[in-house]
This record gives sequence, C-alpha cells and structure tokens, in this order.
Amino acid sequence: MLGESGAVATPPANFHGRSDATAPETSLGGRLWRDRWIYIFLLPTLLLYSAYTIWPVLATISYSFLDWNGFDAEGEFIGLANYAELLKDPQFWNAFANTLIFLAFAVPLRVGIALVLAVILNNPRLPFARIFRTALFLPVVTTGAIVGVVMRFVLDPTGGPINVALVDSGLLERPVNFLGQASLALYSAVAIWVWKWLGVTMIYWLAALQTIPKELYEAARIDGAGRVAQFRYVTLPLLVPFLLIITLITAVEATNVFDLLLTLTGGGPFYATEVIDIFIYRQAFAANIPRLGYASASALFFGACVLLLVALQVAVRARFKRPVDDR
Repeated sequence: MLGESGAVATPPANFHGRSDATAPETSLGGRLWRDRWIYIFLLPTLLLYSAYTIWPVLATISYSFLDWNGFDAEGEFIGLANYAELLKDPQFWNAFANTLIFLAFAVPLRVGIALVLAVILNNPRLPFARIFRTALFLPVVTTGAIVGVVMRFVLDPTGGPINVALVDSGLLERPVNFLGQASLALYSAVAIWVWKWLGVTMIYWLAALQTIPKELYEAARIDGAGRVAQFRYVTLPLLVPFLLIITLITAVEATNVFDLLLTLTGGGPFYATEVIDIFIYRQAFAANIPRLGYASASALFFGACVLLLVALQVAVRARFKRPVDDR
C-alpha cells in the first residue's frame, strides 16, 4: 500500500518487532484456541480410542500381576508368578507351536497363490478380469465366524458337499473328517483362512504390478524374452520390496484367527487347532474357574511377539525402499 508521499507504507509493528498480521501466537492457550475446532472434531475419536484401546491395554498389564477370577472385587497381587507359570505351561506352548505352524503354512500359500492370480488378472487382454477379481474378493467381506460355521457343514464327513464330490468322483474311497482328525484339522483351517483372505493379498499384488513401467516389458519383448522370462527378469526383481512388506503384513494378520477357528473347530480336536487367541479365550472366559490374570499375561506375551513382527516390518520397509522414493 502506498502512503501520501508515494513510499510503501508498512503495517504497525508490535513489541516483538513483527507486524500484527504475521506475529505468531506464542502462548499455549493462544495456539489451542486458534486450533480449537481441530481438537473438538478429534475428541470423539480420542475418547473411543482411549476407552477401547488404551484402557484395555493398561488394564491387561495391571491384571497380569494378579491372581483374579473376575468375580471377586479385587485380585491378589502375585507379581511375576503368572509369567513364570506361563513359561512352564505345556498347553500354552502347544498353542504357541500351533500358531507358528499356522503362520509357516498359511503365509507362503496366501502370498504365493495371490501373486500368481494377480499376474494372471493383471493381463489387460484377459476377458472378464473384473468379474474374476470380484469373485475372489467376495469371501473377504464375509465375517470369519460365518465362514467357520458354513465350512463346518461343507466339510462334514456325513454329507458335506466336499466329501460327497470326492467320493462320487472316485478320488476317495470313504469320506474324510477334515476337521475331526488331529492330523488334518489345522491344515484344513489353513486352507480355509487362505481362501477367505486371498482377495486382500491379490489386491496388494495388483497394486504393486501397476507400478512396473510397461516400457520394461516392451523392451524385454524386443529382446526376445517370453512371458516366463519377463516374469523372472522384470517382474520379480521389481516386486522384491513389495514381497517383503506383503509377507510381513500377512504374517501379522495370520496371528488373528480367533473368530474363524473358534467357530470352525473350537480349538479341537484334542487342542490340535488351539492357537494363542483361543488359549487366551479359554483361560479368561471358557474355564470353570476363569483366570483373568493368567490370560492377561498370556495376551501380553503374545502381543510382544506380534510387536516384534511389526518392528521387523518397519525395519524392512526402511531398508528396502523403492529407488523411486529417493528421487
């Protein structure tokens, strides 16, 4: 703005030597008042997160030091006795081993099958590709508990459609109790879990495949590379960073199979499918005398293991950044 003399007029300065239009609000109260609407809109989310996440975590830590059945007004403080018992409990380590076996089979199957399907469905010349993608994603939107209940009837040895089809086709001489045999139940649960969540991992891979420049495939075709060679020398090397992240995400998700296994097998037969989630549930709610303190210690131990997986994911992500991120 020009003054009467033609010189540029400057706004009046405050005691900090800054103009009033640019003077920062240095006091905490001033900043809070300026951003008040941000905190007002965040308040409901913060309250819900505190009530359903922060408080349960703090309560679990507190209960893990108590001998408490959940009915008495107060539990008896026993220090680290729950953790000491946990380390010697064969049922806990059976559940821990079942969880590891589930991870060892479910994660590679889900990641590998989803990659193959994504490569096939990423072909723009494939007819009805969108219909196939939708069909593979449909089980994802179904809750795990419902899938478990339905699959109990589908795999029923006395008339389930799977056994009927296998026997009628001559592949089996007699029906197989997929969920009732200790040697088959856990692997049957793995197959059902992989089928249910396959669509999510397929979407991850489809998104990763979209990042590969098409010019690379055109150059490979000009050099005489076929589809297998293109996949081996172009697709796979560029998918390695995504492979690490997707594998770790899938591993974390594979530790949360409570709803599926509870309705599918209930942890049986003979604890053959009892994973950590079901062990914690059984100690806290399904036992004749509930042991909430012991269950809390089990949950914290298992949670620490999951946190290690998450920390590994963060470390791997930092180590294997895509080159395009650094440009």
